[in-house]
Amino acid sequence: MMDKIAVLLPCYNEEKTVGKVVRDYKNALPEAVVYVYDNNSCDGTAAKAREAGAIVRHEYQQGKGNVIRRMFREINAECYIMADGDDTYPAECAREMADKVLSQNVDMVVGDRLSSTYFTENKRLFHNFGNALVRRSINLLFQSDIKDIMTGYRAFSYQFVKTFPVLSGGFEIETEMSIHAIDKRMQVENVVIEYRDRPHGSESKLNTYSDGIKVLGTIIRLFRNYRPFIFYGILSFLLSMISIAFFIPVFMEYIYTGEVPKIPTLIVCGFVLLAAIQSFFSGMMLSNIQQKNRQDMECWLQVFENIKEEKMKRKN
Repeated sequence: MMDKIAVLLPCYNEEKTVGKVVRDYKNALPEAVVYVYDNNSCDGTAAKAREAGAIVRHEYQQGKGNVIRRMFREINAECYIMADGDDTYPAECAREMADKVLSQNVDMVVGDRLSSTYFTENKRLFHNFGNALVRRSINLLFQSDIKDIMTGYRAFSYQFVKTFPVLSGGFEIETEMSIHAIDKRMQVENVVIEYRDRPHGSESKLNTYSDGIKVLGTIIRLFRNYRPFIFYGILSFLLSMISIAFFIPVFMEYIYTGEVPKIPTLIVCGFVLLAAIQSFFSGMMLSNIQQKNRQDMECWLQVFENIKEEKMKRKN
């Protein structure tokens, strides 16, 4: 069965807010089906969500990325709205986001907090700094213009959801989504939303330092995977510069004296230069593989478009 709009709410200990969030989305999108995926909550999250009218399912492997993997596998819809159960995202923006997917064939709509109230509502200084750093880093490395990389408020097309390989287990998942959309040249739009901080008594599950380090590590890993020629080209250039920097004094001494007293340095320079050459050609080969992956993705997008049409015919 394929839903017209599916609202996806990954939740972990959101008893205080999840009921209101479910009701807000049911009011904003009466035709939508609201799914709450409970991730081992030890409070009444599941019961409150069920009382509010949501379909409650469970994911027992801890981590937001694991929850999203489960949701994307199990649910079929023409449009997916993903939000959080902590009542920080306005449900009234969901209609505009859904319309962009359903009417304009947008693959991912980003709920942009950073262009409105995020920096004033969010009182955690390092969260603000981290969001700005991640946004600038990805837009620079991948030459994109996504306004909010780490927002949990997004809308997706069927094609995006069914072709997105979820690799991250935690909060790095939003970064992974953004880079996947950029690399596969999917249509991405930004919708400015008003972010509000968590209500009193509701606590963030994001650890500023440990999760921040994971996100930065994810950016480096994905840059290596999605832009291998640039990544290994930079590494090759740095190794070449190191080799040349140590080689010049040895060579100059040879010019003046005709002797090479620092033979170990010369040998190391040779090995470093070989590593630079290997890095360069590794980048070239991996770049060709990545290009083939993009071509395969285009074929898969057509396949999933046909699957979507078949599901819609059965629905009607």
